[in-house]
Amino acid sequence: MNKTQAKICITTIEYPPDVGGVGESVNRIAKMLANSGYEVHVAVFRSKQRFASDDIRRRAGCNTSLQDNIFVHRIQSAVRANVTELTDYLTDVYFQLKLLHQKYQYDLFHGFFMIETGYVTTLLAKENNLPVINSVRGADLHKHIFSPKNHAPISWILDNSDWVTFVSHTLQKRAGLICPRSKSKSSSFWNSIAPINFEELPTPDLIKELPGLIIGTTGRFRDKKGIEYLIDACSKLSKRINLTLLLIGDFVEKERSYWEHELKHQDLGSRFQVTGIKTRQETLAYLPHLDIFAIPSLTDGCPNALLEAMSAGCTIVGSNADAIGEIIENGKDGLLVNPGDSSELAAAFHYLADKPQLRKQLGAEAKLKVSTQLAPAIELDNWLSIYQRVFDKSKSVFLSLVN
Repeated sequence: MNKTQAKICITTIEYPPDVGGVGESVNRIAKMLANSGYEVHVAVFRSKQRFASDDIRRRAGCNTSLQDNIFVHRIQSAVRANVTELTDYLTDVYFQLKLLHQKYQYDLFHGFFMIETGYVTTLLAKENNLPVINSVRGADLHKHIFSPKNHAPISWILDNSDWVTFVSHTLQKRAGLICPRSKSKSSSFWNSIAPINFEELPTPDLIKELPGLIIGTTGRFRDKKGIEYLIDACSKLSKRINLTLLLIGDFVEKERSYWEHELKHQDLGSRFQVTGIKTRQETLAYLPHLDIFAIPSLTDGCPNALLEAMSAGCTIVGSNADAIGEIIENGKDGLLVNPGDSSELAAAFHYLADKPQLRKQLGAEAKLKVSTQLAPAIELDNWLSIYQRVFDKSKSVFLSLVN
């Protein structure tokens, strides 16, 4: 099918101005596809909206807007009680998605993050004999697969997708174990990142107040990020060298009491700083001023935070997990440690502490890699190849049926 005629419906759990890595990736990919000639629609829905407060009640519906030449449809389920049953929520979402298809007549569906979007997206696509792509981002196969009730839907989605994409080989391998048939219709490739002009960003005032070696990380900090191991490592190392641990972002609300408990036992004192939630631009402004960027995730797909830090020329110390371990070449453009090992983290920080020239060299190599091997043009080529493959397959199946 000619891409200038094709209408694509991407389904996602978040989309800007929503904060989150999935939303950032979908926004980037949607713009790529729109600029390449596709008519792109993004349908946004998330099960968190099942929980209401203050006796709010509403009908199911969909609000549509045009952002950057992309149709953005924000689907809301009905709120008939303080807690909406999951089946009622999914029924409402499915019906609103069906109405969108009846209005726009999509040629392909593409679901991001299988647990929230994959089932209704794949079901609707298959009922209308349309091709469907599903994209695994990380937690959908690293975390949600451990719920027995999710195993059957995930397996069905993998089995019925025309193509499945992954942001790391680890995720692709796990999917192959769950659904062996997915191996022949899947591919893994990393996220990309557009060039960032860090010289335009002002130096945050807080940076001027931080003593010693500045070890920093960014994000919304939660279970998978390995922050407790980072705190332990810096606490150990602070007895030997002068340092500051800077968390640029904040802890997710549902885990806040856990992290408050953890922080009571850290002995860094004022050398531990948490900025609170920042905009992306505010977060980026910190990166050039870090001596070391730490990303000690236990699991993490292909985190945008890593690519941003590489773009800033940061010295990376990361865990050998998912795409972090695939992208970073130990000793060449960063250092890798085993996930969940605070002693290895501390040793890596200590090794780099008195080697500013090595840190500069590692950062320069990381910046070169992200600008060449993780450039948007490479990711776009991957997506265009997949879309064309799926459209060609769909056309071939249609011709075989009519003949």
